[in-house]
Amino acid sequence: MKIAILGVGNLGYSIAVGILSQKKDIKCQSLYLTKRNLSSLEHLNKLSAVKLTSDNKRAVKFSDVIIISVLPAQLSKVLEEIKDVVSPSKHTIISVATGRKIEDIEAIIGSDVSIIRAMPNTAISVAESMTCLSGNEKANLKMHCAKTIFNALGQTLCIDEKHMQAATVICASGIAFWMRLIRATTQGAVQLGFHSDEAQQLSMQTCLGAAKLLIDSQSHPEQEIDKVTTPRGCTIEGLNEMEHNGLSSSLIQGLVASYNKINEI
Repeated sequence: MKIAILGVGNLGYSIAVGILSQKKDIKCQSLYLTKRNLSSLEHLNKLSAVKLTSDNKRAVKFSDVIIISVLPAQLSKVLEEIKDVVSPSKHTIISVATGRKIEDIEAIIGSDVSIIRAMPNTAISVAESMTCLSGNEKANLKMHCAKTIFNALGQTLCIDEKHMQAATVICASGIAFWMRLIRATTQGAVQLGFHSDEAQQLSMQTCLGAAKLLIDSQSHPEQEIDKVTTPRGCTIEGLNEMEHNGLSSSLIQGLVASYNKINEI
């Protein structure tokens, strides 16, 4: 597989690191990385598969899968730049530009090209991303290509494009929301007497363990909660205090506010 990532910012870099760390699952013959200023990527130049360039057209010419990881406002400019070298029979275009629809891309490079929207999160750099995918009609035959890449870097879920904005909030913005919850738990642990490094370790591993319990058991969160709550116990006391102060409702309101904002953008 010959892959190009156009616009290696934070997310593009995370995708690149994920691909390079998964050599067994992703047979990557070459990985072109483009950026206007390549100095921050020079440390990757020693890897034989990596090709650094500021020339998007060159990257497209020598690749089969094109991952476009630019800011939404820059997407049209990049598409106009590469449209003359995009081949419907050769290329699969994967866009991770937030909020830009497939029809926006088709309007520039045509509907005869396989176009896929992907919304990963930054956990892709440690192969733990939750990535949602949707594609145009032509992409139905190429969706396996996107799944191969992103399944090696976490998990994927194919969804209707109309749900992509909500998926962005839950999965991409969701990383920040979970980080804030871990930070709050860490602060609470410090207040209860732990040093900050100990507190963060306790918070991180407990969060990881909670998610793994649900993944492995395929149970509902409330089933796992029931296992650690006893009548008049400390767990139910803490849970009720959190709910009295709006834990669940605040989280839901935050998700809705984020969703409304992304639709404005």
